[in-house]
Amino acid sequence: MRAPPARRAGTPDAGEFADFSARVVRWQASHGRNHLPWQNTRDAYRVWLSEVMLQQTQVATVLGYYARFLERFPDVRALAAASEDDVFALWSGLGYYSRARNLHKCAQEVVERFGGELPCTAAELETLPGIGRSTAAAVASLCFGERIAILDGNVKRVLARALGFGKDLASSANERELWDHATALLPTRDLHRAMPRYTQGLMDIGATVCLPRNPSCLICPVHSLCIGAREGAPQNYPVKTRKLKRTAQSLWLLRARRKDGAVWLQKRPATGVWAGLYCLPVYESRDELDACLPPRARVRDAEPFVHVLTHKDLHLHPVEVDVPASWRATEGAWFAADAWPALGLPAPVRRLLAS
Repeated sequence: MRAPPARRAGTPDAGEFADFSARVVRWQASHGRNHLPWQNTRDAYRVWLSEVMLQQTQVATVLGYYARFLERFPDVRALAAASEDDVFALWSGLGYYSRARNLHKCAQEVVERFGGELPCTAAELETLPGIGRSTAAAVASLCFGERIAILDGNVKRVLARALGFGKDLASSANERELWDHATALLPTRDLHRAMPRYTQGLMDIGATVCLPRNPSCLICPVHSLCIGAREGAPQNYPVKTRKLKRTAQSLWLLRARRKDGAVWLQKRPATGVWAGLYCLPVYESRDELDACLPPRARVRDAEPFVHVLTHKDLHLHPVEVDVPASWRATEGAWFAADAWPALGLPAPVRRLLAS
């Protein structure tokens, strides 16, 4: 596929895109998503939580986690006071666990530095753990009406298509230029009302109309302005050539079980795969696992399977063994059948234990 021509440098044409933001605001009020539990609120804690959970995760997946999280941690102070293990337990299965770790650290800093209230400007929000430029802008614009642009994956697609921005977004300089374009398109009046609608509207267009494949151009509120649609090839935008290389790793998981049903679990290191979570003992090879087993142990090899992470395929080999109560691995502890479900566990390990 031939890359589209680069959009001319500078801000969007003032005349051509004069009513871009107004169209998005009107559309969001009548056709946008207004039913999700983190919408129609200016509670910065709830919006921030949703923004973090929705990073690389579908709305349908997030809904249940969001409700359970708020029930257990209804505000920043409750989250800050929790243990990391409690946070991981509620996050278990949602993936990208660094988000949970940063969420917890962020809550503690908000209590320590801002008296338990998330700051109202994007500049201050960006000083907190795990809050990047786009997340900070989302919270500041949605909750406080700050005139500031977001640029998550969906919004990059909407703006690149609308503006015909054909420069390679693998380049940080080109991404900064798109940020400048995004800022030029922002509303300029009645910001307290317009900015939340505009920000939410761009996210809604990207999530429901301007899809990566087969976009519904005819119902898009900025269709008549969109250069990608005018060219008849919106799928050519955005351009991003650099792709992260996928890797693969084989791991052996030891499911050691006592007669009373307790299982041996270890807490993973602070870095690497499943960092900070409780897990079955993990080994790089079958020989390494066998060396930890008691003499004459009856071993059963379960069906291996692949667990897909963002940029890595984990080839997992579960090995089941019944051990005497006296058996111990080098690290970890026994957890009874009524105790391990409350721990933060990687999704494939939770499935293995439940089977």
